[in-house]
Amino acid sequence: MYLLIYWPLVVAARRVLGVRVGTLRALIGAAVGWSVATGMVFVLPFSELEDTPGAFIGLLVTVAGTAFLATLAFLFVAEMASPSGTGLGVIGRVRAIRRSFSRTRRYSRISRIIVKHGLAPYLYGRRDRRAGVHREAALARSLRRAMEEAGVTFVKLGQVLSTRPDLLPPAFIAELSTLQTQVAAVSAADIERVLTDELGVAPAEAFAEFDPEPIAAASVAQVHRARLKDGTEVVVKVQRPGIREVVERDLDILHRVVAAMDTRAAWARSLGVVDLASGFAAALVEELDFRVEARNIAAVRAATPDHTVGLPVVHEELSTDRVLVMSRMVGVPLADAAALAPEAKADLARSLLECVLRQITQHGVFHADPHPGNVLLLDGPSLGLLDFGSVGRLDAGLRGGIQALLVALDRGDAAGLRDGLLQIVDRPEQIDEARLERALGALAAKHFGHDQAPDAQMFTEVFRVVTEFRLAVPPPVAAVFRSLATLEGTLALLAPGFNLVVAARRFAAAQIGEQLKPDTLRQSLTHEAMAMLPVLRRLPRRLDRIGGAIEEGRLSVGVRLFADERDRDVVTGLLHEVLLAFLGLGAGLIAAILIASDSGPVVLPQLTLNQLIGYNLLIVSAMVGLRLLYTVFRAQSRRR
Repeated sequence: MYLLIYWPLVVAARRVLGVRVGTLRALIGAAVGWSVATGMVFVLPFSELEDTPGAFIGLLVTVAGTAFLATLAFLFVAEMASPSGTGLGVIGRVRAIRRSFSRTRRYSRISRIIVKHGLAPYLYGRRDRRAGVHREAALARSLRRAMEEAGVTFVKLGQVLSTRPDLLPPAFIAELSTLQTQVAAVSAADIERVLTDELGVAPAEAFAEFDPEPIAAASVAQVHRARLKDGTEVVVKVQRPGIREVVERDLDILHRVVAAMDTRAAWARSLGVVDLASGFAAALVEELDFRVEARNIAAVRAATPDHTVGLPVVHEELSTDRVLVMSRMVGVPLADAAALAPEAKADLARSLLECVLRQITQHGVFHADPHPGNVLLLDGPSLGLLDFGSVGRLDAGLRGGIQALLVALDRGDAAGLRDGLLQIVDRPEQIDEARLERALGALAAKHFGHDQAPDAQMFTEVFRVVTEFRLAVPPPVAAVFRSLATLEGTLALLAPGFNLVVAARRFAAAQIGEQLKPDTLRQSLTHEAMAMLPVLRRLPRRLDRIGGAIEEGRLSVGVRLFADERDRDVVTGLLHEVLLAFLGLGAGLIAAILIASDSGPVVLPQLTLNQLIGYNLLIVSAMVGLRLLYTVFRAQSRRR
């Protein structure tokens, strides 16, 4: 019964505010409105108006309008305190409360870690004003220690941030680069339980031999030796039990922390921490699905046709989203390469770099985390790549931009550097291209002049230019720089003194020479001609039509204003708000005039009909004002 009474107010309130207010909140607002109406009915002298039905109806309209205004006022205050549109209904809120209780302990631990390391003020935008290199280094150290103590999700976040010199100062990059996850191996019984759940049979039935002692233990999974029934030596990567729930809970906490930082700290908004966290979360969730890693191995294998670097082979019939069975590559850690001759180490380093560069520039699928632990020294000697949980992908446009950037680096061409850089970053609406070209030209002159060999410090200065000109680096391009930055440390361990930039320039020069060979040129020209052929076939007819239009004097150029739907939406919304503002202002002015007037038929001893109409118009004006205020505040909250 009450629902039938309240529901008209609920529907009307939602229509006026222009948002789907939550059902529970709307019903409470309607109850408030009807309570106001009930009180007015008892207070106002309706019994004196039984002989004047027009005045009775007018006063009843005033009561209904006041009740509706009270409902809107309640909803307005409630929406400002806690906006709707979060997707949580009554059932959703119950589930959210239950999830909240389940993560309270973990959330409390994270909070204690943040406070313990002195990071809490930075979440609220209260930055330490004591500037200086030592203070920055101390803060970076505190952040690194907090992430190590917080566990796997935050360690991986720090590792990703350590590859983003476009976002963080050098002190933070240096500290976060040392992040390591210290984990103990999972018990053999737990591993056997996971394998049985995933494969449907016990490890003794699935494999001819399975070693319960892991050969490597990481934060997400651990690796065991095994032998298939046909005698093939394999390694079995098994996901740690419960790690998925831990990561999902931590990502939920991370999103909440990042949202708080984005709301309260300007520096966090300038870094785009929300987008950064979303991209990291998506990549980490993908890393938990070993079927994705299996597809990554296949894609990188296809992008490495010369097989200069060894890659594992996946046994798909024994692999699931939590178990990955791969061929075993027999080798030793990369540190054991110190016993090789300097020439052999340089050749291995060059083959690994060219393999990754070829994946990046030619195929667009590349290993994004080639750190020393993911590289094996095989017999031959040769190298093998492991762990394909993190793989980058580039479209043709980004590959072309990176190729142009490498070619411009080889020539020291400032204009080419500018064009290549702008091709691979998200540029702002306004940018001083001439000043950008001069900055890149100065950088090229510094690192490529006087016959000196440039070093990886050049990439840090490139990122400084990117930051200075507010150029946003897309995630796929960030993955390229992350891969190259990680590869630099690997090559330094493999062959001390190996210069990545010089080798990359030689690779770019070789690629240019390859493209200038007659067979390559003929193939490129053939592809371009095939692409241009349809255009060339249509060109004579179009030129004939244009010439005829000019001759007959009917050539015209059509320009469509507001062709973009987004522009139309902005203008339409602005026009609606202006019309509402005029409507509310007009109703308010007329209401003020009528209320101040003493003319008109007398309805009650101190109330005329004109004043009654004025009060009704005043209610309309207040409703329009609430709608406009709600629109303004809602837009501001979205921009934050």
